Amino acid sequence: MTVEIRAGEVLVVVGPSGAGKSSFLRLLNRLDEPTGGTVRLEGIDYRQIPPRELRRRVGMVTQTAYLFPGTIADNLRYGPLQQGIELPAKTIDALLIQVRLAGRAEEDVAHLSGGEAQRVSVARALATEPEVLLLDEPTSSLDAEAKGEVEKLILMVAKQNGLTYVMVSHDLAQAARVADRIMVMSKGRLEKIGTASEVINAEGTFR
Repeated sequence: MTVEIRAGEVLVVVGPSGAGKSSFLRLLNRLDEPTGGTVRLEGIDYRQIPPRELRRRVGMVTQTAYLFPGTIADNLRYGPLQQGIELPAKTIDALLIQVRLAGRAEEDVAHLSGGEAQRVSVARALATEPEVLLLDEPTSSLDAEAKGEVEKLILMVAKQNGLTYVMVSHDLAQAARVADRIMVMSKGRLEKIGTASEVINAEGTFR
């Protein structure tokens, strides 16, 4: 299949379990290697880009917030440190303002709720200044209130940073709320792609 993801858009990938949604996401930053074809980032075959640079430019937020022991600030510093960059305190503060955790840089992550931990995951991904952010069902383990908060955060951060988002979701209603376009997968293949009105019926099923 060939898919062009537009700069600055929120593309949500949906489909039944086993459709290949998460595998598609993992291919985009070479966590999995394609067996055929390739991925191009701004027209360049991504195999020509060093993996560390690629994963800086194409960040990822997983389904469960896997945070490192320590403070919120420690977690935000991790990615830049891998590139030899010490993240300034003012940058940490600015990131935490973006994800609505202002003033909590020195708080231990062990004390965070699920929604707060996922917001730290988003801030940690943003700390490396990516161009694309991949999100693998980032709200599936959250309660309804936290899910709504993270959805709003995703849209706000996309607008503020001009990021391109590719997000996997099992929730059609969520896809309709946040997506510029929805990509439907089945059995490892692209079935259709378009706006919510183009791919979802009024009954909440695929057209």
